[in-house]
Amino acid sequence: MVFENEPLRAIALKYDGENAPTVTASGEGEIADEIIRIAREHGVPLRQEDVLAALSGELELGEEILPMLYRETAEVIAYAYLVSGKVPVIKDKK
Repeated sequence: MVFENEPLRAIALKYDGENAPTVTASGEGEIADEIIRIAREHGVPLRQEDVLAALSGELELGEEILPMLYRETAEVIAYAYLVSGKVPVIKDKK
């Protein structure tokens, strides 16, 4: 879904496999273009999720994704693993 007349919005997330993902970069317009450019330059998988970007874009840098966004965020993370040829590491909790 693309919102008409809305500026391009991008958000970068960090996920450590244990805690909720956190926002590492967020912006609109030229800043979004730069986030996307840097991600491509570093081989970071990209996925367009307009609603998730819009809702997550309200979060501050370093802030965790809201619980109501966990499912959508998990789908994005699963996609990133898939296209990168990686599998998640399951840590033994003892």
